[in-house]
Amino acid sequence: MDEPVVLDLRHPPRTPQLPSCWLVAADAQPIAELLAPRTLDATEQRTAAAFRSEQEGLEYMTAHVGLRILLGAALGRAPGAIRLVRRPCPDCGGPHGRPAVGGSAIHFSLSHTGGLALIALADRPVGVDIERIPDPDTAERLASELHPRERRELATLPAGSRPAAVARIWVRKEAHSKGLGLGLARALDLDYVGAGPPPRLAEWQLHDLAAPAGNRAALALATP
Repeated sequence: MDEPVVLDLRHPPRTPQLPSCWLVAADAQPIAELLAPRTLDATEQRTAAAFRSEQEGLEYMTAHVGLRILLGAALGRAPGAIRLVRRPCPDCGGPHGRPAVGGSAIHFSLSHTGGLALIALADRPVGVDIERIPDPDTAERLASELHPRERRELATLPAGSRPAAVARIWVRKEAHSKGLGLGLARALDLDYVGAGPPPRLAEWQLHDLAAPAGNRAALALATP
């Protein structure tokens, strides 16, 4: 689980293991653009077209093509036949909770940044996040929003190593929040995840994932 498998969109796995984690690299974008018209649903295609930059829309398209290919392989369905829905929000009950596959118990999570996409499949709730390491000024701003214990830990680190440490904390928090179905709604100072060895949260396991240079990634998996 520490090393995501690089997904080849032309040759998807026959039956992905659960849980498993997959990386879709930037060089998959031309293939994804060819596959998108018969793979993505109307909502996804509208969302891709609505991005302000063409590159951002292509990154979204590539991530969702990869997701549908993996879900199709896992469920024995055509990627374009997968029906994506939203579970009720665990806080308010609204229709904006964890994304899910209609008519299936499979769980998944998706994150994309800078031309990369990270996808997790599991038989229980799961969350993933991948982010670029921020510049020092952004890292300091983000650090101010973290758990008090995390802020104290970061303050003891050399200035040059803080951005990578902030990114490690950030992706752990995002992965956990996605797994809960809360996304960005969960306050960043609620849970302590630290920048050292991943702690064990109530009913959740955190895992740091290998990521391309300049990035950090993490996975949160509900305990069986």
